[in-house]
Amino acid sequence: MHPGLRKKHLAVLGPTASGKSAVALALAAALGDAEIVSLDSMQVYRGMDVGTAKPTAEERASVVHHLVDVADPAEEWSVVRTQAAVSEAVDAIGARGHRALLVGGTGLYVRAVVDGITVPGRDAAVRTALEAESEGAAGLARAYQELVERDPDTAARTEPGNRRRVMRALEVMRATGRPFSSFGPGLSQYAAPTLDVLMVGVWLPRGLLARRIAQRFAAMRDAGIVDEVRSLIAAPGGLSRTARQAIGYKEVIASLEGAMGIEEALDLAVRRSRALARRQRVWFRRDPRIVWIGSGGEMEALTPAILATLREPAAAGAGRPRT
Repeated sequence: MHPGLRKKHLAVLGPTASGKSAVALALAAALGDAEIVSLDSMQVYRGMDVGTAKPTAEERASVVHHLVDVADPAEEWSVVRTQAAVSEAVDAIGARGHRALLVGGTGLYVRAVVDGITVPGRDAAVRTALEAESEGAAGLARAYQELVERDPDTAARTEPGNRRRVMRALEVMRATGRPFSSFGPGLSQYAAPTLDVLMVGVWLPRGLLARRIAQRFAAMRDAGIVDEVRSLIAAPGGLSRTARQAIGYKEVIASLEGAMGIEEALDLAVRRSRALARRQRVWFRRDPRIVWIGSGGEMEALTPAILATLREPAAAGAGRPRT
């Protein structure tokens, strides 16, 4: 263990393409007692390598990784499964005398893990009925109006065009008879985490982050994302509903099915990733417990700053970005 540092779990958070994984690898090497736990909802899938920016075999050999390559692409994955798997991994890591280094950009997954939020289960029959009722733009608009009427708190935090979140909230309400917002302590509340963890946010200028996203998709194309997607959808079982929602995969699938050209598909994936990054920034910015470490792109410079924070934790929300 690095001398002088508190024995505490760490979480490295931030929007897509912000360099979280590189920071986590450098931190793990410096700490000497850390095991990385991925909170990425798509890196769990075996075979979805290029399009998820999954750690390489060499990186996984240098540091123990958890929740990478643990599910078949035909399986559904969820925040509930992540919550259970992370809990098991963190317990095992602690039993070895190590610390967990959580890495993620999906806000709900982070809150479920660090705050122990109660996440209701799935109801396939209710979900199927909802999807049939809500087909098309008009159907989604009706579904969102139902959400507004039955759970205005959740509706206020949900974009009308976000089909996945609207469907999920209505699924829970129809299956349980309770508003989606009634589960857990509430995402708008920020008490002390139930997990003993220091949360650090990686913050890049928006222009730089946008360029990194474009560069990432250019690299994915060169690395063979189109061939990877073609192979995955042709395999027995194909891709599950959740796996198909991965940005990059979703657009390439549309291209392979003839809906658009590959250039258009990758351009759309870049735009959607930039929109996702904006939503992630807004989500994490609300959390006053995150200590923000800014970077102009020199990711190796972040390690000393994070280690210093671990020695003497900054006040909650220190360096919290305003934009």
